[in-house]
Amino acid sequence: MTVSATLAANEAIAARRAAGQEVLALGFGEAGIPVHPLLRQRLTQAAGQISYGPVAGIDAAREAAAGYWTRRAIPTGAEQVLLGPGSKPLLFALLHAVGGDVVLPKPAWVSYAAQARLLGREPIRVPVPAGEGGVPDADALDAAVREARRAGRDPRVVVVTLPDNPTGRLASERSVKALCEVARELDLVIAADEIYRDLVFEPGTFPSPAAWAPERTVTTTSLSKNYALGGWRVGAVRFPDSPLGAQLRESVRGTASELWSSTPMPMQHAAAYAWSDPQELVERVALARRLHGSVAHAVAEVFAQAGCAVMPPQGGFYVWPDFGPLRDSLAADWGIATSPDLARVLLERFGVVVLPGTAFGDDPESLTVRVAVTGIYGENDSERLAALVSKSPVEMPWIAESLAGLGEKLRALTAPE
Repeated sequence: MTVSATLAANEAIAARRAAGQEVLALGFGEAGIPVHPLLRQRLTQAAGQISYGPVAGIDAAREAAAGYWTRRAIPTGAEQVLLGPGSKPLLFALLHAVGGDVVLPKPAWVSYAAQARLLGREPIRVPVPAGEGGVPDADALDAAVREARRAGRDPRVVVVTLPDNPTGRLASERSVKALCEVARELDLVIAADEIYRDLVFEPGTFPSPAAWAPERTVTTTSLSKNYALGGWRVGAVRFPDSPLGAQLRESVRGTASELWSSTPMPMQHAAAYAWSDPQELVERVALARRLHGSVAHAVAEVFAQAGCAVMPPQGGFYVWPDFGPLRDSLAADWGIATSPDLARVLLERFGVVVLPGTAFGDDPESLTVRVAVTGIYGENDSERLAALVSKSPVEMPWIAESLAGLGEKLRALTAPE
């Protein structure tokens, strides 16, 4: 098991900067905005809370998380919620509790497959519907699970991401409903990673699987993306109000008691405040959503102008350009035949850090890369805060300069003189 591709990218960025090398940091999926002062204040006030808490989390934090989901049209009681040091360990504990093989969308966030392999299971990958992301195509899912079971495998859980990392796309309500029907027919648990839920760019109904398969959908979230608190490591998982949900919650609670004992107490107090949706933080998330959407669309346009096929991002802060239309020229000019080749050339020749599509389970010959746009929000908190509150973030000088620089580098790659 090697270091996660996303964290390795972050270390590569730091190493290049420390060596004085130019770098356009588009590899690491960090939210890229300053911590809200009120959140910092809550953490400071709770800094003296050093005792172990309940394994599932303190009442205030679980009640706040339950309210968070209830206000988003997923009625939830505090007894359905369990906290952990980030959503990643919660997901791992869930996969352990469910058992059997894991089905993933293709492409999918890097850690899903890695966690399945840590549990001794090679993931089953199922393509997403054309133009979408984060949810396997229902017909293909049905066929893949039935074929796997005929071959002696035991798929029990399908993981989905809404909106998606790496594609930045939000699955349609039609695709989610179809997924839920197949999951019920085949008795699959749905693990819905909704960590980017609050960062969907356009308002509208959010297609959570919990709405159509409430008895079998387990939902995870955290504060790392909407509030840019990745390093604080606090997340929550919501179990369905069903016998299956109660069974899985107790199993995850047992795993948690042996792995992390309890979520750090200061983080729980800060989370209790954040998940209560105070107006000041709701306004901060709205600003973040505008920033991410504005820059993500601008970055997508830069790649499109370079000749890539790219769908407009719909949430989060990622773009998923496909250099397939440029395959012949990239092979002739640079010897690029795979997405790792493409990412290597972008880094070594142009100082652009992106992740190859293979890191997310895409085929090597598919010339896709994941672009995390937050790396150009600013070099310090002052610049990042200015970008956050700007009504037109892409016009901030440093962001405009980065966009122009990216365009120049892509032109040099795709149409060298």
